[in-house]
Amino acid sequence: MKKFNYLVRVAMIGAIYVILTIIFAPISYGPVQVRIAEALVVLPFIEPSAIIGLFVGCILANIYGGLGMVDIIGGSFCTLIAAYLTSKVKNPKLAPLPPVIINAFGVSIYLHLLFDLPYWITVLYIGIGEVVACYILGYPLLILLIKNKNRLGLGENHI
Repeated sequence: MKKFNYLVRVAMIGAIYVILTIIFAPISYGPVQVRIAEALVVLPFIEPSAIIGLFVGCILANIYGGLGMVDIIGGSFCTLIAAYLTSKVKNPKLAPLPPVIINAFGVSIYLHLLFDLPYWITVLYIGIGEVVACYILGYPLLILLIKNKNRLGLGENHI
């Protein structure tokens, strides 16, 4: 039963990531983006199943996005690394930091190559979008979830 609950959480988090990315598609893709679904990358701080859920969700969202295998593999692995690092953070205020850093520098590499954009400008744009998604949207979500962790049955990683 425990494994089933884990898989359900993985699927739910992945599905929410995909749905949010596609609903907000005009701002979810490209060199200047605020991927609203990235607010969910704070979830591994309190819920281990979020690591795989976010990874799978990002794969599916990037298939939809149309940039091809570079984005499907590159963007999804950036999300996987960011989610894993978020799960290792001890302070909730720092939980949004791994996705901001990993995506700003990692996603910018292939966007720079695909669109022939200046790398550091791309880092800045992706970084700003990640700050909006992860700190302005994700951090308040994380605090709300921490306050309601018992009622929601969330993991015991740090709280």
